[in-house]
Order: sequence, then structure tokens, then C-alpha cells
Amino acid sequence: MSSPESAAPAAAPGTGVAAFFDLDKTIIASSSALAFSKPLLRQGLISRRAALKSAYAQLVFSLSGADEDRTERMREEISALCAGWDVAQVRAIVNETLHDIVDPLVYAEAAELIASHKERGHDVIVLSAAGEEVVAPIAAMLGATRSVATRMEIVDGRYSGQVDFYCYGEQKAVAAKQLSAEYGYDLASCYAYTDSSTDAPMLEVVGHPHAVNPDKALRRLAVERDWPVLTFENPVSLRSRIPAPSPTALAVGVGIGAVAAAGVTWYGLARKRRER
Repeated sequence: MSSPESAAPAAAPGTGVAAFFDLDKTIIASSSALAFSKPLLRQGLISRRAALKSAYAQLVFSLSGADEDRTERMREEISALCAGWDVAQVRAIVNETLHDIVDPLVYAEAAELIASHKERGHDVIVLSAAGEEVVAPIAAMLGATRSVATRMEIVDGRYSGQVDFYCYGEQKAVAAKQLSAEYGYDLASCYAYTDSSTDAPMLEVVGHPHAVNPDKALRRLAVERDWPVLTFENPVSLRSRIPAPSPTALAVGVGIGAVAAAGVTWYGLARKRRER
């Protein structure tokens, strides 16, 4: 297995370089959905039965995958569960628990790699299927330049249960291209990191793709394409590496991400088999 590059070719004048990172199981050593089920349970937004069901479903999928019908049923159930949740309440829950939940889960190797890219003058961008109101503050904690994530529909201050934009699969590649056009990145000089075969389109649009703790399908693809395979296995506290953001910074954008983290991840699983 290879290690992250310690140096990178300098971008040509007038071009830029970005490093695109997946979040769950690439930067953090867990699923956002599972991580945020406990505070949602404590605040009464989900029942103990729903929390246990979510945890069990996550475990089953991580070990053996899930068929299309099962994942579609889970998506429908969770969308119905989220509908009607008060945005302000969810925002408060995430604001109070985000740092404690995420801080112990960040891979040391990911934090070091992000710091290395920043030292080389690269923009760091987090692309995640989790909700934008969770992803944005996590990205800020990591010192990332920007992020793109899932957006859920809000109607009259409550979640409708519908998805406005799902940052999954091919959509991550689309986002990378759009960001490159907007900020002048040279995709041939850019980097991408993910654990999931569903993110193959994102890996294919950059010049330096990397598989991180890859699933079986991505490992096979990485071997076929001669992509570097990285192993991240040491979660550490961000507090020992990155200054904690101010309460104001944490509050900005925090809201429906807990909903997406607790459920929208399943929205894309039904597509997973089709997109491989």
C-alpha cells in the first residue's frame, strides 16, 4: 500500500489545486447517521426502537451490504420520521453535541493529510452525502476551504422529509467539476479521497485519485486502475491538533444536517447497486 504523497507538482500559473475528501469513514471513523442517533434519542426526536433499528441497519450494511428493496424501505421510513421536525430544535441539538461527537472520530491520518494539502497551498473541500448543516461545521473544524453536502427541504421552519439535493455518487463528480470551473482548479492536478465505490465518478475526474479504507468494489477498482490505497486507522482528538471554532462559527449552518446524518445516508443506498 502506498502512503500519501509528501509533495505534489506545482500547479501551472493561473491554475489551482483542490483536494476533495469524502467524510464518513474517510475523514471520520464512523457513520454520521450512527453518531448522531444518540443525541436525537435523548431529545426525543427519535424513539429507542428507531435508534436501535438505525444502528442495526447500519451494521448490516457495513458488514454485508443491503439489497435495493431493503434500502429503499429504510429511506422511506426515515424520510417519514424526519418530516415535521422543528429546525430550531435540531439546530440546538447539533450545536450542543457536534464537537463532542465528531472530535474523537477524526482519523489522525486524515487530519495530517488535510494539513499537508493546506501547507502546499491546495484548497481542501469536503464532499459528503451527510447534511450540509453538519458537514459545514465539521469542515470548518478541520480547516477545510469549503464543503458541499446534502440539502433537505424546509417548509415553515420544519423538515418536509424531501431532499432538495443529494450529494451522492455522480453528483459528487458534478460538484467537483462545478467548483473547478468556479474557482479555477485544474482537475488534472487535483486530488480525491474516499472509501466508497459509489464515489468512483469523483475519483475519475481528478488526476490524483486515492482509495481510503476502501470497500471491496473500490479496492478492486483501485487495483485495476493502479490508484493508491491508503489505510487510516487512528482516530484522535481534533482538540489536540486544531483550535476549536467559536460558538458563533459552530452555529452557522447547523440545522438539518442532523436529520440528513441520521437518515439521508440511506437515501443513496438504494442507488448503490445501480451506480456500481
